Amino acid sequence: MLDPHRGQDQGEATAPTDVVRTTSDTAEEVALSTLEEPGHAIDPEAVVAGERNIEGRSLSHIAWGRLRKDKVALTGAAFIVFLVVVALLAPLIVKVTGGPPNAFHEDLLDMNFGGIPIGAFGGMSWDHPMGVETVNGRDIFSRVLYGARISLLIAILATIVSVVIGTVVGIVAGFFGGWVDAVLSRVMDVFLAFPILVFAIALSGVFPNEAFGLKGLPLRLALLVFVIGFFNWPYIGRIVRGQTISLREREYVEAARSLGARRPYILFTELLPNLLAPILVYATLIIPTNILFEAALSFLGVGVPPPTASWGGMLSDAVNFYTVPHFMFWPGLAIFLTVLAFNLFGDGLRDAFDPKSSR
Repeated sequence: MLDPHRGQDQGEATAPTDVVRTTSDTAEEVALSTLEEPGHAIDPEAVVAGERNIEGRSLSHIAWGRLRKDKVALTGAAFIVFLVVVALLAPLIVKVTGGPPNAFHEDLLDMNFGGIPIGAFGGMSWDHPMGVETVNGRDIFSRVLYGARISLLIAILATIVSVVIGTVVGIVAGFFGGWVDAVLSRVMDVFLAFPILVFAIALSGVFPNEAFGLKGLPLRLALLVFVIGFFNWPYIGRIVRGQTISLREREYVEAARSLGARRPYILFTELLPNLLAPILVYATLIIPTNILFEAALSFLGVGVPPPTASWGGMLSDAVNFYTVPHFMFWPGLAIFLTVLAFNLFGDGLRDAFDPKSSR
């Protein structure tokens, strides 16, 4: 006899099963799932729509996303932008308050007590928000603003010199290797061991008052940029060399070689773009070092010549009047905040480009 339940079981076993889909399924998943359903075909438009949902992210995009989350680094960047804007607008700002940086205000000094400013906190007022200097009465606010122009100019130009020389030497040493790497590495060791401060002091004493068509302040600024930038390039040269050694055997470099690309093309088209991240990070970190070095040279009297305003020169003048603390407080605070801002931003930029960072 035929079992009446047997056909029912077979019918249930062969019946198509409904596919349960959720709203979280992408268009590609829905289209591919129809392969298991009889009578359905793949919808090409759905597959293409699903592929469009896949978005690639470059290293710079990832780094920018991480940097935006770093509030400390953004604070440092905001202060740097503020300082640059203030330095550029210094001639306009001093017209509103303070006056020219080299103008004397002897009427604000008490000559009976050695030229100490009259009033509290070094003669602070609406016209002179940071007070005036002892003995000569020059406005400190104006000199701090103009000192920012000098410090940033020397530090940035010296950094450019160091980055250009260090990048070229480092990428050549790392790519060619062998005796080229050995010679260039020894050259970097010599520069790193060279007493740059002693050299700067000696050079400033024997350098002529006019050279290369320059004289006075432009000549001294060019000398400072040369000394600071030329003797600091080995630091970035070592970093670029190490990164180049790790990149020279990558697939895209081998592909360029197999296609007959010349060495300059490989160096500056294939390798250099992949070295921009560490170069940018180190350049951000070397700027505050150059600011401190320029301030140290000016403090020792071999930097920016007076009466040009510079933070180091202001500190040097304030040493003789240690009983008037406001004299050295403002330039010292300017150096401290500027160096701190660059270091915070540089550290944040380094963490943003670090693939091992968890942020």
